[in-house]
Amino acid sequence: MKSQIENIQEYLEHISTDELKKFASEASISDVIMSWDILEDDQKLTLFLQLDTERKVYLINSLPNNEQEKLLKQLSEEHARLLFSEMEPDDIVDVIQSVSPEVRRSVWNSLDFESRRETEFLLRFDEDDAAGLMTPRYVAIRENITVYQAIQFIRRTITDVETVYYIYVVDQLKRLAGIVTLRQLLTAQDESRISDIMESKVVSVREETDQEEVARVMEDYDLIALPVLDHYSRLLGIITVDDVIDVIREEQTEDVYKMGAMSGETNRYMDTRIWGLVRKRIPWLIILLLAGTLTTNVLHNYEPLFLSAAFLTLFVPVITQTGGNSGTQSSTLMIRGLATGEIRFRDFFSILMRELLVGLIMGILLAFVILLRSHFLPPGIGVYQAVAVGTSLAFVVLFSTLVGALAPLVIHRLGFDPTVMAGPLMATVIDVIGLTIYFEISRIILTL
Repeated sequence: MKSQIENIQEYLEHISTDELKKFASEASISDVIMSWDILEDDQKLTLFLQLDTERKVYLINSLPNNEQEKLLKQLSEEHARLLFSEMEPDDIVDVIQSVSPEVRRSVWNSLDFESRRETEFLLRFDEDDAAGLMTPRYVAIRENITVYQAIQFIRRTITDVETVYYIYVVDQLKRLAGIVTLRQLLTAQDESRISDIMESKVVSVREETDQEEVARVMEDYDLIALPVLDHYSRLLGIITVDDVIDVIREEQTEDVYKMGAMSGETNRYMDTRIWGLVRKRIPWLIILLLAGTLTTNVLHNYEPLFLSAAFLTLFVPVITQTGGNSGTQSSTLMIRGLATGEIRFRDFFSILMRELLVGLIMGILLAFVILLRSHFLPPGIGVYQAVAVGTSLAFVVLFSTLVGALAPLVIHRLGFDPTVMAGPLMATVIDVIGLTIYFEISRIILTL
C-alpha cells in the first residue's frame, strides 16, 4: 500500500505553498521517514521546510548520516538556526560527530551561545560512554525547599528540559542527594519539604560507564531516565530512554556483524559504499580462510586412514555440520545470557556441569540417529562401521557443546567481546578439532 508521500510525489512541484503546508501538517511523520528515499533532493527540502519545527527535529534525528548532511547543506542559515535552537544538546552532538568538517562548521555557526556551551561540554566525553549519551538539560532542586516552591520552579523551567518525570535533588556542590518523581510532587502537601518525600537511594552511573552497561541498568531498573555522575558524585546530566533505544539497536547490530564474521561501523546497508562493504567483510574472511586450511592439514594427516576405510570420508560433512551447529547453539545461549546479565563468570562450573550433561544426552541421541541412518539407508555401511561413526559423532557433539558454552565465558572474562566466538569462527574451530576427534575415535574402534 502506497504512503501519502508516494501518492503525491509527482505533484509536489505543482502544489501551492498553502496546500503543501496543509499536507505537511496532516502527513504522518512515519510516512515521511519511510518515503524519504524515493524523493528527489529538491523535493525533500521542499517537504522538510513545510514541517513544523518539532517534526523537523524528529525527522533530522531519524535520518541516516548522509541524508542529514545533504539536508543541512541545503538549509539557509536562518532555517538551520531555528532547527538547532529546538534540538536537544545530545542530538546536536550526534549530528556534529557524524557530518563532514564543512557541515560541522555550518552547524556550529548556527548555534546560540547556550547551545554552544552545552555542546562543548558534551563533546569532552567519549560518545560510547554514559556521558556521551547524556543531556545536560534536567530539573534539579534543593532538598530544603517546599513542594509548592519546587512545582513553581518546574513550571518556569519545563520548556528548557527534556523530561520532568524525575526531579533530581542536589546539594550546593551539585552532588546528587536524592530523587523525586513528578507523581510524588503532585500528590504531596504544598508545605512538605523535599527532604521528607525524596528517595535518597538513587540508581546512577559514572561518566565513563560503557553505553551497553547503561542500557542494561535502565532495563534492569525499568527507568525512563538515568543520572550520570562524575567521580565526586556531582550530577553531570541524564540519559533518557530514547537514547538508550538507539544504543540497544547499535549494540545488537554490532553483535550480529561479529556473529557473521564482519567488522566495521553499523551504518545502513544502502548508505555504505561498495569498498566499505568489502572492508567490513574481507578481514575476517581472510582469517577464516587461513584457519580453514588447518582442516586440509587434518585430512592430509589421516590420508592413510581413508585408504583403508574410505567410507569415513562420506560422513565428514555430517560431522562438521553437526558439530558446528551444536557449538553455535551453545555459544548463542551463552552470549545472550552474558548480554542480559543472566549469566556471569562465577557460574562457570555450574554451566560446565549442565552443558556436560546436555552434550552427553544430545551426543547419544544423535549418535543413535546416525547409526540407524548410515546402516539402514544408503550408503548402508556395516553395523561395526556405523558404531564408529555414531560414537565419534557423540564425542564431537559433546566437545562442541562445551566449547560453545565455555569459550564465550572465558573471552568475556578476559575483557573481549564474546560474539567473536559465534558463527563462522566457532564453526572453523570446531571443524578442525572435531575432525581430529572423528578420525582418532574411528581409528581406535576400527583398530586401523
